[in-house]
Amino acid sequence: MRRMVPIGLLACGSAASTLAQPAASASLVPLAPLVEAGRVHPGWRLETLPDQTLPRTRYEAVQLDGRAVLRVEAAGSYGHLVHPLVPPRPATGVLVWRWRLDRPNVQADLRRRTGDDVALKVCVSFDLPLAQVPFVERQVLRLARARSGHGAALPAATVCYVHDPALPAGTVLDNIYSRRLRMIVVRGAGDPLGVWQQERREPAADFLRLFGDEAAGVVPAVTAVAVSGDADNTGASSLGHVDALVWPLAAP
Repeated sequence: MRRMVPIGLLACGSAASTLAQPAASASLVPLAPLVEAGRVHPGWRLETLPDQTLPRTRYEAVQLDGRAVLRVEAAGSYGHLVHPLVPPRPATGVLVWRWRLDRPNVQADLRRRTGDDVALKVCVSFDLPLAQVPFVERQVLRLARARSGHGAALPAATVCYVHDPALPAGTVLDNIYSRRLRMIVVRGAGDPLGVWQQERREPAADFLRLFGDEAAGVVPAVTAVAVSGDADNTGASSLGHVDALVWPLAAP
């Protein structure tokens, strides 16, 4: 249940797939920058667990390599930096960003509950209709929504792009707590530490890859984007940076 609360916003693709378009698409605005005027942009807000007693992951604007970037430091901590999208936006186009992992959490292991921590991840949450969620998971999600206080804002489908040096790049796996969150290891074992890495992902294609069995070829609108790092399960620590996260309304 714990892992279903926090995202409260979290080779594929088919030419025949369609996109669920929000009714007010003409009023959509681009994703806010992570950092602006020396601070985290107010369009991004910290979300934690209800009544959380754990330390909160620290998100700060810092200067690195001559640029203002987002510093993500976890130390036995939890919390996500979330950008809600109101109204929801189509999943079209390419999400781009760059990131660098400076200090990995050596105790993390996404295949175990006690190791379910990630130093850096970028997540996209989709407005998948509840009726399309498998029955047992649907009941669990309903219960989680009722207990979390987030209500229907708790997503039925979240795709996360993960920087995890313990797993090979390209690994795909479900979150150990909930299949409502599924992950792609974009940077993994063998990738250098302390080096900026540029990413380009198509959220619509990745959604179909991970949730296509439930979606019947239709990609729902996106309700939120999140950037996060956590170390609450291991009690260890990690450090990384994220920069230039951009998702224009039209594909570049």
